[in-house]
Amino acid sequence: MSVGLIAPRLDVIKPSPSMAVTARAIEMRVAGIDVVSLSAGEPDFATPPHIVEAAYEAMRRGETRYTAVDGTAALKKAVAGKFRRENGLDYGPSQISVAGGAKQIIYNALLATLASGDEVIVPAPYWVSYTDIVLLGEGKPVVVACTEAEGFKLAPQALRAAITGRTKWLLLNTPSNPTGAVYSRDELAGLAAVLLDHPHVHVLTDDIYEHILFDGRSFHTIAGVEPRLKDRTLTVNGVSKAYAMTGWRIGYAGGPEPLIRAMATVQSQSTSNPSSISQAATIAALEGPQDFLRPQALEFQARRDRALQLLRAIPGLTCQTPEGAFYLYPNCSALIGRRRPDGTQIGSDDDLSLYLLDQARVAVVQGSAYGLSPHFRISIATSMDLIEKAIGRIGEAVEALR
Repeated sequence: MSVGLIAPRLDVIKPSPSMAVTARAIEMRVAGIDVVSLSAGEPDFATPPHIVEAAYEAMRRGETRYTAVDGTAALKKAVAGKFRRENGLDYGPSQISVAGGAKQIIYNALLATLASGDEVIVPAPYWVSYTDIVLLGEGKPVVVACTEAEGFKLAPQALRAAITGRTKWLLLNTPSNPTGAVYSRDELAGLAAVLLDHPHVHVLTDDIYEHILFDGRSFHTIAGVEPRLKDRTLTVNGVSKAYAMTGWRIGYAGGPEPLIRAMATVQSQSTSNPSSISQAATIAALEGPQDFLRPQALEFQARRDRALQLLRAIPGLTCQTPEGAFYLYPNCSALIGRRRPDGTQIGSDDDLSLYLLDQARVAVVQGSAYGLSPHFRISIATSMDLIEKAIGRIGEAVEALR
């Protein structure tokens, strides 16, 4: 490779840690090693049949050509209907964006709006891609630690302290990846009250886990809680998690028309339109039967309860109860400083995650990837049998530490 080929901008970002762990687990399996992966955030449910059938029908009708850059008129209508029906948000077609996943929506929005040095407030723990996308846009992530004692949630006083004259965005994620924390209506109203005092700050809310809530909780999004913020908010969602459509790659958002237009410009010079077939399937997802969503959430809740029971029985691990999504974020502080059977010290949650992969043959993601240590993330988007097998192995590996 010629010297100087790779752009310096890549020096400030890294490949997705969760995808890297998943890739390593796959390599080990190919080599014949029995690895249980709790690293991927991908539901193990099948895409519902009526959605698959809608894709077949679209292909039979010949809907296999380019579409409008940021989504067909029919899909934008379906997205607008979803926002109106479920979130109390009224968006017209020119205020809707559709892309190849919620990640691309976020990428488009930040690339379209950030100038060099603009600040983006990112509560930690955060989804691994947020800070790197900000850095690619030449922005500055302002990471605000939200501890376990704070429920892993951003408090109004912490938000107020983080805002400066350069702040352009606040990123919110509820339910949260990696912690499962869910902001209540009152908690969002408290953040909104701060934002109303700072009209230069915009909000990007990632609501991708909206339909995966536990213990009877209700979902709220900030523009619905405080309508005065609607013109400063990009409400991001998608079909990957709730509808088990990760590979279909469709995300969408509602927001102010000038922003949506700018995002379309970015997309027009990168991927252009998302898959026409996936768009047709997404219309069926949003407008078709929704009765499977609650049973799926209840299955995730049962898995959460069992995983919590098993984790809390392991000396040295504690874990807050997730309120939504399909992750647990155990605290492993009591294990830092202990030694592996070969005498190597566990100095961080990175070391612990590698140990669990090597010793227990269980793939988890280190807390450092999410901006708050010492923790690690496990995904419960897999069968109960595999959850029990994996956590049993984790317990044996922890017991072997000295």
